[in-house]
Amino acid sequence: MRILILHRVTDKMIRHATGIDHAAHDVTYVGPADRLATLPTGLRCTLIERPDTGDLAEEVLAAVAGLPPFDMVLALSEFDLIAGARVRAALGVPGDSEEDIRPWRDKVVMKSMVAAAGLRVPRYLSLTEALEAGPDGLPWSGETVLKPLDGAAAMNVTIHPTPADALAAVREAGVPEGTEPAGFEVEEFVTGPIIHVDGMLIDGKPMAVQASRYVGTCLGYAEGTPLGSVQIELTPELSRWTLDCLAAVNITTSLFHLEGIETPDGVVFLEVGARFGGADVVDTFELATGVHLPSRYLQLVTGGVSAEELTWPEADGSRYGWFCWPSHKLGAEYCRIEGEAPFRESPLVYRWSQRPEDEPIKTVLSYADTDIPLAGVVGPGDSAELDRFLSDAFATIRVTPVTPTEPADTEPTG
Repeated sequence: MRILILHRVTDKMIRHATGIDHAAHDVTYVGPADRLATLPTGLRCTLIERPDTGDLAEEVLAAVAGLPPFDMVLALSEFDLIAGARVRAALGVPGDSEEDIRPWRDKVVMKSMVAAAGLRVPRYLSLTEALEAGPDGLPWSGETVLKPLDGAAAMNVTIHPTPADALAAVREAGVPEGTEPAGFEVEEFVTGPIIHVDGMLIDGKPMAVQASRYVGTCLGYAEGTPLGSVQIELTPELSRWTLDCLAAVNITTSLFHLEGIETPDGVVFLEVGARFGGADVVDTFELATGVHLPSRYLQLVTGGVSAEELTWPEADGSRYGWFCWPSHKLGAEYCRIEGEAPFRESPLVYRWSQRPEDEPIKTVLSYADTDIPLAGVVGPGDSAELDRFLSDAFATIRVTPVTPTEPADTEPTG
């Protein structure tokens, strides 16, 4: 089989060679140079660099123009799902179409389907509908969230005191450059801790599932504050809610990342994606369950093993957490980290990744530990002590921008 992969996520997270038999298949990776460089050396495959400056689907199609037809197109990053569907359509390759993916990317469609299944969602309207209705026409009156329909990583999400404030902000300043009002929605802000449930389904049956609770929020991370999560008990009620949400948006054989808000009246649906979670969700999931989600999924979809042959280890009840500090709001390519020593030396630390002052960091939003100042994994431990570790670390550790010292001029001056 000829397989085309839109390669964005580092191989360290995906483990392509574990999930795909490269001796049996002809695999072509198209991606930016720094991501292609993460693939194992000596892997039997074709690597094609794309500029990463324009439309993703157009860059991929240009990169593979003139190549023999492909049998499969894979796009595992949430940023690439729509582009992957467009590449399939252009190349005539079977697989998920834009219409299939829409309930997993369009937050209005997604919530309408979940609500139709009888599950609670935040009250919402598309921004176009909200502007037409005016603030008095919205069915809520409190804090209001303005967010892109297909947003990721909480980018371009803002919170306003009331619907009137949200609509006034749009009328006065518009939406972020490069976007259109039709690509946004408004919804009521529901207060409560945010959980995420991750795993893999085959024909609607849960094969491996793990629940976690965020420490911090994805919006806070987008605004420049640290984020993490700790694993919690998957209760029968939470398990049922998870399966009901996935069924509502037609996720049946897939990885999934589902988010909800805990309230006194139960969990309120927030959003869902047919993908694995970001940051170190994959690593902590594997530590707790023995299952590496991306490579296991690749084994299944590329025919390396049948659903019946896949093994699912028995979890031992251990719980883990992850944390990361953003760099995109620092305004510099280098940083200084202070106050971390007591945490770094804690027996709860499983992995600690820290940038030295002379090593550059990314200035765009990223969760990858190779891009940001500080990240890591903690555990095993109980949920409460892991939560306490992250909360204390977030309150204590400081990451500040620095300008690296230029080396002294040692050349002879004659």
